[in-house]
Amino acid sequence: QVQLVESGGDWVQPGGSLRLTCTFSGFPFSNDIISWYRQAPGKEREWVASISSSGTFQNYSDSVKGRFTISRDNAKNTVFFEMNSLKPEDTAKYYCHVFAGGHDYWGQGTQVTVSS
Repeated sequence: QVQLVESGGDWVQPGGSLRLTCTFSGFPFSNDIISWYRQAPGKEREWVASISSSGTFQNYSDSVKGRFTISRDNAKNTVFFEMNSLKPEDTAKYYCHVFAGGHDYWGQGTQVTVSS
C-alpha cells in the first residue's frame, strides 16, 4: 500500500523559512519522480517543484524559483522542501505527489500560513 505523509507545515511571518518533509512507503521510492504541489483557498492545485529519481535534476515553478529547494534522501524514502523568503502568497496546503505503477498518489497535505 502506497503511503505519503507530509509534515512541517506551520505559521510563519513573511521572510521566514520552513522545511517540509514527505515520507514514502509501499513502493520502490528511488525509481520515481517526486513533486510538490500546493493549493490555496479558492484556487486550483498547482505544481510547485519536482525532483528526478536520483535527485540530480530539479524543476521549479517561476513563483518559487530561487527561494525554494527540493531534495531527497532515497535511503530514507524522504523528500524535503526547503522554503525560504516566504511570502503571504505562499500560503497554501502543500502536497507531495508520485505517479507510480500507473497511479497518482497524494499525501494528506500540510498547511503553510505566511502572515504577520
